[in-house]
Amino acid sequence: MQQSDINEQPVDKLDAPLLCPVGEPACSYLPELDRLRAEVGALLALARTDELTGLYNYRHFTQAMEMEMERTRRSGKPMCLIMFDLDHFKIFNDRWGHEFGNSTLVHTARLLMGTIRRLDIACRYGGEEFAIILPDTPLRAGIMLANRLREKIANSPLSPGGHEVSITASFGVDVYHPESRDDVSQFLQRTDSWLFEAKVRGRNMVCHSAVESESGVSQDERDLLLKSDSASD
Repeated sequence: MQQSDINEQPVDKLDAPLLCPVGEPACSYLPELDRLRAEVGALLALARTDELTGLYNYRHFTQAMEMEMERTRRSGKPMCLIMFDLDHFKIFNDRWGHEFGNSTLVHTARLLMGTIRRLDIACRYGGEEFAIILPDTPLRAGIMLANRLREKIANSPLSPGGHEVSITASFGVDVYHPESRDDVSQFLQRTDSWLFEAKVRGRNMVCHSAVESESGVSQDERDLLLKSDSASD
């Protein structure tokens, strides 16, 4: 599982050619410097990666949100945010054990990474909750992606102990426009409220802000997107 680097991270030039610090043509320090550089790279990866799923972690997610919101304000192109979590995850853990719960999270992360684009930023937000930042993405495209992932999860059961177990997820989707003035916490709270609504309304569905707020959406497309509010497998 691999994610593209979050774009323009000013991490020290770890890929630059190594040079002898004292200017010698044959330098005995280079192997040690190379080893130390590899260790620094590994530590940087650990600092921003969730160990279980391989997705970005919450710390990296908040940094990425700040960067992408600023990019949206500069570029004039909207950014979508998807937040979702697995339905009734505690019941899975209680019935099948934490090892199965962990396998379910890894399974979900693989489905997620197989659905998004390389420029999208997928994170394990915490516990069984995930978040996806979609740069340069209007709301209708974010909703469609959320529904594709919802269907993938619902149609990919697991088999602990020889028993087929279906899993589902609930999704909230919102969009950040160039003229928006919300900070990160406000935008997160707004998107999370749509996730909460999806769970209240029965789970295994996608809830989102009004599609009517976007220009250039045909009536047929709008009708299709609005059906996602009541989709259920």
